[in-house]
Amino acid sequence: MTATPPAGSSKGPAAPGRAIRIGFVINDIATEKANYTTLRLARRALERGHEVALIGLGAFIYDSGGVVRAHAHVPAGRDHEDDAALLAELQSDEARIERISVEALDVLMLRSDPADELNERPWAPNSGLLFAQLAALRHVIVLNDPTHLTDASNKTYFQHFPEEVRPVTCITLDAEEIKAFIAAHDGHAVIKPLQGSGGQSVFVVTPDSEGNLNQMIDAVTRDGYAIAQEYLPRAKDGDLRLLTLNGRPFQIDGRYACIRRYNDSGDARSNISAGGKYEMAEPDADALYIARIVAPKLMRDGMYFAGLDIVGDKMMEINVDTPGGLSMADDLTGIDFSGHLIADLERKVALRDHYKRTLSNTELAMM
Repeated sequence: MTATPPAGSSKGPAAPGRAIRIGFVINDIATEKANYTTLRLARRALERGHEVALIGLGAFIYDSGGVVRAHAHVPAGRDHEDDAALLAELQSDEARIERISVEALDVLMLRSDPADELNERPWAPNSGLLFAQLAALRHVIVLNDPTHLTDASNKTYFQHFPEEVRPVTCITLDAEEIKAFIAAHDGHAVIKPLQGSGGQSVFVVTPDSEGNLNQMIDAVTRDGYAIAQEYLPRAKDGDLRLLTLNGRPFQIDGRYACIRRYNDSGDARSNISAGGKYEMAEPDADALYIARIVAPKLMRDGMYFAGLDIVGDKMMEINVDTPGGLSMADDLTGIDFSGHLIADLERKVALRDHYKRTLSNTELAMM
């Protein structure tokens, strides 16, 4: 079973019934990049006649009147040649910055990456989630659901999914425990930080790594707990990033928003941010089976938009904070996945209003 897209052709969904107000929570406007999914979604929303605001993690305000506000970057125009043009406007010295009421938004999309804040602003991710929870109490549709997203703030969230779709894993600070795990797997494993993303401090251990193993473990545990996972041989061919919407594989006119990520330089990491390459892919039976197995928890937790990273018949990671790849899927297929996501938000806002704001945020997240 797959996600049912909003009405519209593969070239783009039908025009919206009314303009809505969408906020995107990001780390900081200065660190945004033109290839980020967030920029594509913002541009599509503008093109469809909506109001858009980008809010940094440090820009929220709980004012003396008890209203959640923020200093937001608000695009002045609607027509931008590409994502880079929109970003250039938002990052310019003349960028429009307004003090907005977050409670007046229809939708707040949480698109900040906690891993980017580990060193300089460790307080920022949780603070953003707490403000988002206040906004949800005021009937703003917050996606992904901020209460459950707090529970998913590090990779221990991954361990709550069924064992059959996960590689064997050990989480510890103890170097001897890590070494014992590696030995139990014939000298093969992957070790990486419990908190982090983008392929940073990820090491593939082989029987030839013994001379460097202590340095690898030190590099991973320097900032906290380490994850040791069984090594999956098929990882050498890359992985699949399968995007899900409303808990199901994101599919438009029979095409999945699914990308194969690989690295042909000898680097074991296939993350795009770590120099990996990408191409469109058709999810195989194993990938679709994994998506079916994880769907109930995604739905229960209100994880509206997620990215499943799959190798063979195992899910290596799940990204519920800032799943990327949507703009790549748009460009590689010519299908407006991003526009369909915005149309889906329009649908949710209409449902919220039809039911006079009596539906919970988690219910709206997955309808």
